Amino acid sequence: MTHALDLAWTLGEVALKLSGTIVGDGSVCIASVGIDSRDVATDSLFVAIRGEAFDGHDFAADAYAGGAVAVVVERGRCQDIETRIEVDETLEALRELGVMRRDELTIPVIAITGSTGKTSTKDLLSAGIDGSWASPRSFNNEVGVPLTVLATPDDATALIVEVGSRGAGHITWLARVVRPDVAIVTNLGVVHLETFGSEDGLADAKYELIEALDGNGTAVVPSDEPRLHRPNPARRITFGPRPADIVVEAHGTTANGSSTYRIRALGQAHEGMLAMAGIHHAFNAAAAIGAAIALGLDVAPFVERMQSASGSDWRMDVHQGSFTVVNDAYNANPQSVASALETVATMPGRSIAVLGPMAELGPVCQREHTRMGELARQLGFGTLIVVGPDHGYGIGGGDIVVHATDIGGAHDTLTAILRPGDTVLIKASRSAGLERLAGELIEDAKR
Repeated sequence: MTHALDLAWTLGEVALKLSGTIVGDGSVCIASVGIDSRDVATDSLFVAIRGEAFDGHDFAADAYAGGAVAVVVERGRCQDIETRIEVDETLEALRELGVMRRDELTIPVIAITGSTGKTSTKDLLSAGIDGSWASPRSFNNEVGVPLTVLATPDDATALIVEVGSRGAGHITWLARVVRPDVAIVTNLGVVHLETFGSEDGLADAKYELIEALDGNGTAVVPSDEPRLHRPNPARRITFGPRPADIVVEAHGTTANGSSTYRIRALGQAHEGMLAMAGIHHAFNAAAAIGAAIALGLDVAPFVERMQSASGSDWRMDVHQGSFTVVNDAYNANPQSVASALETVATMPGRSIAVLGPMAELGPVCQREHTRMGELARQLGFGTLIVVGPDHGYGIGGGDIVVHATDIGGAHDTLTAILRPGDTVLIKASRSAGLERLAGELIEDAKR
């Protein structure tokens, strides 16, 4: 994806910022920055990022031929490209380009991390803050965060950034490009323990975003998460159950899964319904309200605008036909699976779940899969179809569990048991690819 800049930079200015060596005309201006050679804008600067499965240097010549005015490459690479900036490491260079754009911004910056709810909270804030800029997708890693900052228009009223973490130091590495005024931690859970090592290690890693406030700004954190309530000179706003600054007094769902809430903030109760489906969104909404208060916004109109947020693809995406498909296949961890199961259990018809593995849980893998199987059974799900390795679902789910080797097998099982009026949940970690099954079922439901 290419991200447009409102302010042109010369290659000479960029090379100086990157401590790079310029080859070619340094007076050339760039209008955008990109990393995808298939989506090159005229007058863009192409940054050749090296990933696990690809090397952008292999496509730099294509980008240059396709309209890029220059490329950023690592020293000694792509010597046949006429205009280039050579640097020690291109990922570091992309971050520094983000820093360069961040230095120009005078608008408030809201950064969001957490085990679940980052994208949904971003979507709620984006709808609630008129004229704000946020990435259209979940760009929350060392590539996506700089690209989000780089894309910020000059007329934006606020910048909203998701910040993910796969381990200690990741958020700290991104702190220079983010430099938040408000730091939200949506929640903590048992995600990615293979890389975090422990639940305390996960909390420490997420707390890096609060440390990025550097004693200024406001931290917005769950009221019931003591691991985040640490001495810090920054202002703190809490949300969640009592006692909290932003209290979720009640939450539930409508018949189609939309989130309902009653939230008390600054002594005023706000009741409503979000366009998003999911019982958990009341807490994301409370976090968003906390950020709005931190920025000094008028809460009532913010809440009214927030309710229109539609959410992102494959996240509690409800499709109604002869039966209802809830496509929540974007990712999965114990918190998000529990919330999805609880939401679907409140919806009409028989409840059926199709679950794949929850990845990277490390030492708690079997415990958490077993717990989700137990929850599905306790909530009254008639069938739990497990796609791929069981990891313990069957232990907890008992006689409601049906195993499917692959997506085709799961589809065959569903075809045999689905009846008009049923509601079926599709959820797993991204590696399972269950969005393909969701797509097939959505088409089936239209017939």
